[in-house]
Amino acid sequence: MSEEQSKDWFDPETSTFGDRVAGAREAAGMDQKQLSKRLGVKLVTLQNWENDMAEPRANKLSMLAGMLNVSMMWLLEGTGEGVDPEQVISREEKDMNEILAEIVDLKARSLRTANRLGALEKKLRTWVD
Repeated sequence: MSEEQSKDWFDPETSTFGDRVAGAREAAGMDQKQLSKRLGVKLVTLQNWENDMAEPRANKLSMLAGMLNVSMMWLLEGTGEGVDPEQVISREEKDMNEILAEIVDLKARSLRTANRLGALEKKLRTWVD
């Protein structure tokens, strides 16, 4: 995300309710599944909120604001206590972090597999010799 985009990301003129929910969720370090479970709503419901296809009822809006540590007015209108755009991790950065984590996991599994193969080979050689 460019500096210009980052600066205007939560601007009331350009951001939507769904943008603010998604940004606050990401700043809180949650994925959609985690937040929907904590709110007690279906994943598709939260996805509809973030895609501006629906809005939550007042009780869920209040819970949402509390869990994301923002004001209800900020979620609805972009005014009041909200998220600093600098806190929001770009989707690209998040994707890269997930790929790097998977690489580390695969390398660790490969090492364990190589060690296990070596041990089995050694055991088999003792039987053959």
